[in-house]
Amino acid sequence: MIIPWQELDESTLINIIESFVLREGTDYGDIEKSLAEKVQDVREQLIQGKVVIVWSELHETVDLKPTDKLL
Repeated sequence: MIIPWQELDESTLINIIESFVLREGTDYGDIEKSLAEKVQDVREQLIQGKVVIVWSELHETVDLKPTDKLL
């Protein structure tokens, strides 16, 4: 189920994004980005509709998924 990010409390949204960023361990190349920069990058992707927040009822987890990868 897709959770509209606009309906989440600001602190909840930030916590979800931070959790995602910290567990992804993405390589940003030669220049490492701060947590705040990574969070802002993901937030911009949410605003642009490139990423959505997904709730898995089966696993009872929240994740972020690219919209082009949704089934």
